[in-house]
Amino acid sequence: MNVLTVSQVNTYIKALLDEIPPIKNIYITGEISNFKHYPSGHMYFTLKDSKSQLKCVMFSSDNYKIKFNPENGIKVICFGQIGVYERDGVYQLYVRDMQVEGIGSLTIAFEQLKEKLEKEGLFSETNKKPIPKYPKKIGVATSNMGAAVEDIKNILSRRFPLCEVVVVPTVVQGESAPNDIVKSIRFLDSMEDIDTIIVGRGGGSIEDLWAFNTEEVARAVFNCSKPVISAVGHETDYTICDFVADLRAPTPSAAAELAVPNIENERLMIENFGAAIETSVNYIVEKKEEKLNNIKNNSILSDSDSFFKSIEENVGNTFDKIINSFKNILLIKENELKGTANALNALSPLAVLGRGYSITSKNGVVVKRVSDVNINDEIKVILSGGNVKAVIKEVTENE
Repeated sequence: MNVLTVSQVNTYIKALLDEIPPIKNIYITGEISNFKHYPSGHMYFTLKDSKSQLKCVMFSSDNYKIKFNPENGIKVICFGQIGVYERDGVYQLYVRDMQVEGIGSLTIAFEQLKEKLEKEGLFSETNKKPIPKYPKKIGVATSNMGAAVEDIKNILSRRFPLCEVVVVPTVVQGESAPNDIVKSIRFLDSMEDIDTIIVGRGGGSIEDLWAFNTEEVARAVFNCSKPVISAVGHETDYTICDFVADLRAPTPSAAAELAVPNIENERLMIENFGAAIETSVNYIVEKKEEKLNNIKNNSILSDSDSFFKSIEENVGNTFDKIINSFKNILLIKENELKGTANALNALSPLAVLGRGYSITSKNGVVVKRVSDVNINDEIKVILSGGNVKAVIKEVTENE
């Protein structure tokens, strides 16, 4: 009897399965259950239908390529190879690719990311920034080749030539596109004089536009401090970038039209404003003139001669009263002054001299006593009307 070990049996069965062509490259459809995604990156799950189930594993080296997030309950088509896991003695499907059955993996990936970001508030209108009406400089993150960038530049220069345009050449398709779009957005956001950013590309399939459905691009748009206009594809194309952006344009050309005003319309608007202001001012002037005429015709100004004559008479009467009052005051003050002068004159030494008295002085000093002089002294005698000089001949004191 040939006795085999468990390991030998499992290895033998694995070798048999590895050599069966139909199960080396096989497509299997089923519903995902017991899904687990480990930190290592490997995915373990079960495919099931109404009657049976099959264990599956998808290693990180393969699953990084799928666009959607596998979840329990999703019906998928898996491509891979049936093999045996020798340690546990179970056979399983080693998945190398996975697609969502029916709607497609990109569609479900789109819906999954849309639902996730919407729950986080990235689509909320409260987070939308207003687009400046008169931008001085606009940044454009798109491919520098193709019709889209030329349409944007031509429309911006035609509609609002006062605005400067900065184009950052950007990869917008392929595996490197999401990272390059993020770099371009951040670069334009770092420029202080940029007012608005347009990000997008021309039309294409969902695969061509997929870079604008990635989470990194969505978060770069959301975190941008400058307002962002999303201009991806044609009018019927919607991307995650459209929902996150501050404004969605149906096409790149429409984005250019939404980013700036039409200078001709602005000029016409200014002319209309000027005409309206002129009409308004003329109307106000006419109303004021009409009001002034009414005042002139229905007030004392209508008989201005009599009005001013009455005022003139009042002013004249008042002036006469002031003159008369001033004359009376002046007469009173004049009489008071004369009385004061008479009183002062009565006290003046000159008045005394006029009554026959005199003043004698020696060396400028008034002689008050006989003892103040001696014989031969020169003296000065002040009399009414003049003075004389004399020499003392005799001095006699009263007994």
